[in-house]
Amino acid sequence: MSYYKFEEDDIFVNTIEAYPEYRIYIHSGTVWLDDVPNMSGVNTTNILNVPNGHVSLYEYNIDRTGKFIYPFLIKDGPRDSFKRTRKLTYDTKHNYEGSVVTSSYMMSASISRDYFSTTSRVRMGALKNTLNYYTHRSQHYQYSSSHGNKATQNINLISIPSIMYGSSIREGSVSLKYYITGTLMGELSDHRMNGELVQVGPVGSTGSGSVAGVVLYNEGFVVLTGSWSLNPDSILYETSGPSTWLTYGYGVKDSNGSVPTIGPGITTTPSASFLMEYSGTTHIQTLTMLAHAKYGELNHSNNPTYTTSSYTVIPHYSGTHKYVEQPRYFTNVVHSKFNDKKPEFKKVVYISKIGLYDEDKNLIGIAKVATPVRKTDDHSYTFKLKLDI
Repeated sequence: MSYYKFEEDDIFVNTIEAYPEYRIYIHSGTVWLDDVPNMSGVNTTNILNVPNGHVSLYEYNIDRTGKFIYPFLIKDGPRDSFKRTRKLTYDTKHNYEGSVVTSSYMMSASISRDYFSTTSRVRMGALKNTLNYYTHRSQHYQYSSSHGNKATQNINLISIPSIMYGSSIREGSVSLKYYITGTLMGELSDHRMNGELVQVGPVGSTGSGSVAGVVLYNEGFVVLTGSWSLNPDSILYETSGPSTWLTYGYGVKDSNGSVPTIGPGITTTPSASFLMEYSGTTHIQTLTMLAHAKYGELNHSNNPTYTTSSYTVIPHYSGTHKYVEQPRYFTNVVHSKFNDKKPEFKKVVYISKIGLYDEDKNLIGIAKVATPVRKTDDHSYTFKLKLDI
């Protein structure tokens, strides 16, 4: 077997920037992600064993009940532990050497919604410096300005976990749609790409062209302040009243995990539903390797069919004073147009796999080609291997 070392110019590390699209639909407190139904299994009401409308971090324990697989460590001298395990817990709960420290694979995340109508708003206060930092993009980011004081005005804050957008939300991709009994009442878009959420539909509706909030692209927050009426019908949200952008996403759990009651109290028949669409930004490190099959090299195969069957019958013979191996006769696979004449022999191999080895010659990966590549002494090939890292 031949080994070849990758040269400096044979290895490249690239960064691919991708823009995955996300679609979140909310109705009566239920969340659907990317139009995927909340599927039940044989053993559980949700095959991923996470709440409906949540993204599973690991996607383990599919349709399991009772005995779940989980990560664990043994407490020992180096004091290795999981990131979310507190030092006090590690010292007291796991109080002796050899005890098992466990974690869970059933971790998940989803969007949350917080409505602020009083001055008690610690979560908004934590975003004060961040909002002021982006004032150069738009004055609507400013925490306190002629457009309103975010310390006192009513605010609808929607939080998106980073697992649902990557490193940032793509500018110009955000769309929020508000439906009443399936009819579009309002649509916001950041088409100006400066973070402002401008009402763009329906054409001529109340509030068209007005800014109803801003998007924190890097942090994953949507701050809605638009208070104009989208529909005059009285519907029970936090309070009974008309639909505004302050009630967008009603029914989603808040940042503490509490879910508002979705029940009677609707004074008219209409019901509200919400659609949020956006694109995330992810960066994927890709390792590209160039494997060369040069002229005059890689012309021998270890496949048993490379030699004729006559060699495999009596591979060797021995006597009192000697041991003789039979000569090997390679199979001639050169094509000829004539049936009565053997073509001139040429070494031909077919490359079907490329093995990747570490510095100790341990096999760490195999690359396969869809169709074996015919290699002769007068041909050379370069195989391009790509691996996400």
